[in-house]
Amino acid sequence: MTERSHVKVLIVGSGPAGYTAAVYSARAMLEPMLIQGMQPGGQLTITTEVENWPGETEIQGPELMVKMEEHARAMGAEIVTDLVTALDLGQRPFTATCDSGRVVTADAVILATGAQARWLGLPSEEKFKGFGVSACATCDGFFYRNREVVVIGGGNTAVEEALFLTRFASKVTLVHRRDSLRAEKILQNRLFAHPKVEVIWNHELAEVTGVDTPMGVDGAVLRDVTSGQTRRIAADGVFVAIGHAPASELVKDQLELHNGGYVKVEPGSTRTSIPGVFAAGDLTDHIYRQAITSAGMGCMAALDAEHFLAAQGEVTVAPEGLVAAVS
Repeated sequence: MTERSHVKVLIVGSGPAGYTAAVYSARAMLEPMLIQGMQPGGQLTITTEVENWPGETEIQGPELMVKMEEHARAMGAEIVTDLVTALDLGQRPFTATCDSGRVVTADAVILATGAQARWLGLPSEEKFKGFGVSACATCDGFFYRNREVVVIGGGNTAVEEALFLTRFASKVTLVHRRDSLRAEKILQNRLFAHPKVEVIWNHELAEVTGVDTPMGVDGAVLRDVTSGQTRRIAADGVFVAIGHAPASELVKDQLELHNGGYVKVEPGSTRTSIPGVFAAGDLTDHIYRQAITSAGMGCMAALDAEHFLAAQGEVTVAPEGLVAAVS
């Protein structure tokens, strides 16, 4: 038998944006339901040390996400382990259908499905993710002080990551499968002028090499795209910078998107092109892509949803300033 339920606020996706939205909407007594998705906790669950979360000098990514989930539960949010496979935003209440068969209707929806870094799909790349293979220089560059790193890619993302890594690494090798970069000329000029940077043209990453105890990267095998010949270079870290893919499949034909699939929101808010639908975190953010900015947007989305429901007459403001659902 299909399980059906109705909530004031449905949050689709976990991670910093989703869990923060759950905390704020639960504190507003909106009794939100959060459906975690395929990767509960989001990208931070495949990150090791996190040193840029305020209040935590160092914390493991998975541990941080467990704490955020526990916080949301403690505030009264309902956390559901399931995957939304279809989302109908054509009329209110909105309808979400889950992989388990569960059907949820909601007066407001907060989308926090995130974005995933694009990967090359190499078995060795997967093996060393979080142990020397990364897709976020601003997240992990700090750990490569005075070490040699490799960046894979040729667009703005790759060049920006390479330039950022020069702050820490002793050498940065940019590997691109073509003989010219796609990045903006001003970025290319900065890259070519930097004494720490070497560019290897017409090569692709064939394999990441490393050791198992302790787990870590010690090199990269590069393949010449013309001759097919391979060579190995030493490296303490490999950064794959071939772009990000926002997880907007659920809403790509319903909401206004931009910049390659990111959900477009009104400037200074989390409001999307459909009233009552809000988006937060990496799903909307093609610039910063940080845990702390995602959490901030999760807060904004909960407040925006609260104000929307109040304007519809579906919640009332209590004397203490909290919002209560209309019975």
